[in-house]
Amino acid sequence: MIVDSAVYADGRRTTSRSLEEAYRSCHEPGKFAWITLYEPTKEEFVSAARELQLHELAVEDAIQTHQRPKLERYDHSLFAVLKSARYLGDKKRIEFGEVHAFVGEDFIITVRYGDDSTLEEVRRRMEGEPDRLRRGPIAVFYEVMHQIVEGYDPVVEALENDIYEIEKQVFAGNVEASRPIHEIGRAVIQLQQATKPLVGALERISESDAISDPEKRKRLRRVQDRVLRVTEQIEGFRDLLSSIMDVNLTTIGVQQNDQMQKISAWGAILIVPTLIAGIFGMNFENAQWQWFKELNHGFEFSVAAMALISLLLYLWFKRSGYL
Repeated sequence: MIVDSAVYADGRRTTSRSLEEAYRSCHEPGKFAWITLYEPTKEEFVSAARELQLHELAVEDAIQTHQRPKLERYDHSLFAVLKSARYLGDKKRIEFGEVHAFVGEDFIITVRYGDDSTLEEVRRRMEGEPDRLRRGPIAVFYEVMHQIVEGYDPVVEALENDIYEIEKQVFAGNVEASRPIHEIGRAVIQLQQATKPLVGALERISESDAISDPEKRKRLRRVQDRVLRVTEQIEGFRDLLSSIMDVNLTTIGVQQNDQMQKISAWGAILIVPTLIAGIFGMNFENAQWQWFKELNHGFEFSVAAMALISLLLYLWFKRSGYL
């Protein structure tokens, strides 16, 4: 559905009752149209695309969601797919939104998928700064892209804090950290998939003939630098998580080995009374050894021998670190 549709003249908003009116008005000198759609149906988007004469291939891309971030040039318009991100700390996952943008000389269409208020915030901020709106649709597009990229910083910071907490748990010997490590690792990979393709796309667009204005190139490169910084941090997170996982697996192995040592030690201690009782059967009257049959207090002697040998074994295992 259409969330907002307006024509801006000399940096000021003017009303437009329909797409047809916005399309007619934006061709006048000093004017451009900015139309925002929210999860439009195919029919709604095709209707808007027909009025602004968008390239059919770009329209096909815009209708499909869950695409990789990209910037592509179609005839005289620029098509972009951008991913907004919000970190849900309690669930250890990232919630992504998707913004598609068509930028022409006298119009910009922004399409929002998912719950994200970036476009509304950008429109409200820029309508309060007419000088920036006078720069046209490309200035709006830069601000939308800049705002989305700025939104990656809180996500990266939250991931860094969670990784730090997990690192402390692992080095404290908590072997139950495997699940959180995998959850955060999945979130890091998702953020990398949402940011890394944008670096190459910005580089190609800024170096092509599609952007001829040096100031616009400079702004795009600034956004590219910020995205590149995020991707470098993400690479560092992946390496750090891999190291933490290795330490966690090593800790689990050491603890399992310690448990096996304890089990083996207790087994050796308990086998002594079992062995003694099994050999002699504790049947003193029918014992096969004459000396054992004639032994006074045979039961007490056997129990004392079991206890003494078991105690000596316990002390030896304790001193050796098995218990």
